[in-house]
Amino acid sequence: MNQNNTPSVGFYIPAAIILSIGGWGGLLAVIYYTLPTLGPRWLFFFLLVLGVSGLVLPISAYLNRRFPSKPPATVFTVIREALLVAFFAAALIWLQIGRVLTPALVILFGLSIGGVELLIRLRERSRWNP
Repeated sequence: MNQNNTPSVGFYIPAAIILSIGGWGGLLAVIYYTLPTLGPRWLFFFLLVLGVSGLVLPISAYLNRRFPSKPPATVFTVIREALLVAFFAAALIWLQIGRVLTPALVILFGLSIGGVELLIRLRERSRWNP
């Protein structure tokens, strides 16, 4: 019998709804009601990270539950993975605003964020638990 200690996807739904409503609703307000000066631009990226992490949180929880690992993914692991995807999306939009985004840069940046997550998971796996 396979014992999976990862919380269910339903555990993350309230946080995902709060993050999504706050992020996407605030993002719409920033886009429609402000001028693109320095303060609203940083608020745009902050709200984008909130919205994308709220959207990706249940997906990350489902994938970690569907494909279990040893040790099982904790709540912090699922949240970290959702935040890494959100930072990836915000960084891509930031690069696109500066008109320097290329397909090679997307692949390189995605592989580097995936490598960071892989190294963190390897470190979690190698920790000694008596």
